[in-house]
Amino acid sequence: MDVAKLVETTLGGLGYELVDIEVSARGLMRVFIDKPEGISLQDCELVSHQLTRLFTVEGVNFERLEISSPGLDRPIKKQADFVRFIGQKAQLKLRIPLNGRKNFVGILGELQDDVLQLDVDGVMVLIVLSNLDKARLVPVF
Repeated sequence: MDVAKLVETTLGGLGYELVDIEVSARGLMRVFIDKPEGISLQDCELVSHQLTRLFTVEGVNFERLEISSPGLDRPIKKQADFVRFIGQKAQLKLRIPLNGRKNFVGILGELQDDVLQLDVDGVMVLIVLSNLDKARLVPVF
């Protein structure tokens, strides 16, 4: 059973986006959710109750469930995320170094054919999404 797909489908029906799921060896399942106007405590409570019922019916094994907003340094995982956050500052970590570097911070540009444009201090860097290990927004205050 694909728990992520099950959760994503359920959240979509409730008007939320699944950002990430973390599962620890001790049975903790942490689900990060988002929606355009942000996440409130009531949103977390609603999703927690809904997923607890869903997991019981579907036989998903977990000890503890935590629902959270992704935070200001939100992970960027899907292609749609990269498009949504064009023009925002992000920190990217690559699997294989590019020009001797694995870590980049810059402004997200266009995404075409799985290649992301990242403006790093005025220099355009092209990053193939399949080489991306992690990406997060960088909060700007």
